[in-house]
Amino acid sequence: MTLADLEVLERDFLMPTYARFPVELVRGEGCRLWDADGHEYLDLFAGVATAQIGHCHPALVEAVRDQAGRLMHVSNLYYTEPSMRLAERLSRGSLGGKVFFANSGAEANECAIKLARRHKPRGEVVVLDGAFHGRTMGALSATPQETKQEPFAPLVPGFRAVPRDDPGALASAVGDRTAAVMIEPVQGEGGVNPISMDVLRAAREACDRHGALLVFDEVQTGMGRTGTLWAWQGLDVRPDVMTTAKGLGGGLPIGACVTAPEYADVLRPGDHGSTFGGGPLVARGALAVLDVVEAPAVLASVLERGAQLAAGLHDLGLEGVRGRGLMLAFEHPDAPALVRRALLEHRLVVNATGPTTVRLVPALTLTAAEADEGLARLRAALAAQHRPAATI
Repeated sequence: MTLADLEVLERDFLMPTYARFPVELVRGEGCRLWDADGHEYLDLFAGVATAQIGHCHPALVEAVRDQAGRLMHVSNLYYTEPSMRLAERLSRGSLGGKVFFANSGAEANECAIKLARRHKPRGEVVVLDGAFHGRTMGALSATPQETKQEPFAPLVPGFRAVPRDDPGALASAVGDRTAAVMIEPVQGEGGVNPISMDVLRAAREACDRHGALLVFDEVQTGMGRTGTLWAWQGLDVRPDVMTTAKGLGGGLPIGACVTAPEYADVLRPGDHGSTFGGGPLVARGALAVLDVVEAPAVLASVLERGAQLAAGLHDLGLEGVRGRGLMLAFEHPDAPALVRRALLEHRLVVNATGPTTVRLVPALTLTAAEADEGLARLRAALAAQHRPAATI
């Protein structure tokens, strides 16, 4: 089947919710991808910060193959060892409370919102401008971006947005009716914007003062992406609830909401559920991903490669270089065109989060040589920026 055949199938049978590039990817290994014509790509995007340990890591492949031959799914009405082991591992490695398993970051955030509302009924949720917490109705209501929200109004009420860089505004917005403050330690889809410590401390203090929950959305920042297993572990602010997804499964669909001990039993039987959440196949895979990511050498490498890429971006004369660890971005006047040119002409996979922002979120297993290669390919794409992008 040719690329043209696939484009016809997409046109006739898929809802037009994605603007796909004219590339059919058929194989992946580490930070490399190959298309149907045999072209090799260097991947600095990792499936939106999801292929955390690279494509088809042997440990993940072996775990999934073994589990698929044993048991793929039952339901959460029964016990399976991978799910219970993963819950213990996430709890002990983070906030120490209890875990709810979902299938995605948006669903994990829905759980956090429901938990906050159960903790303080009808309470308001304070979020930051530029945030992105998902596209389901609750998570979308927590995502104050007009282009994403407006077509689907009316949204879930009770969400209040404040400037992301104003600790005083945040503190003023939190009151006795506030159920939670929900923050990404580094905003991902909003443009890779690290939230200042002043804002994070103000959020913690305001939540403590008014009995609200501080929720950290670690869907993108978690699983080692910023150089610690969870971004909050590299800060001096500890949340009450955190959510994770993306890199947790290394490419498998899984999400989780984790609480501190004092909020472990806020949700009661029947309050929430998920048919596939934490199934044995994805849980076994997530355990394998954690085995790799938690290695001190891997976390140290995240900081080294992140610093290497950031320095290289500065050397290229790019503006607005920012981020933490292997979650980086820079500004370019026509980011979508640059991303397309990098892909089609220089076989480099990066991503535009908006009209002027290019994002790099490679696998944590990126090598120094691959980082240099990525910078060289980006340099070539920038040098050709005045020519129209090629097509395959």
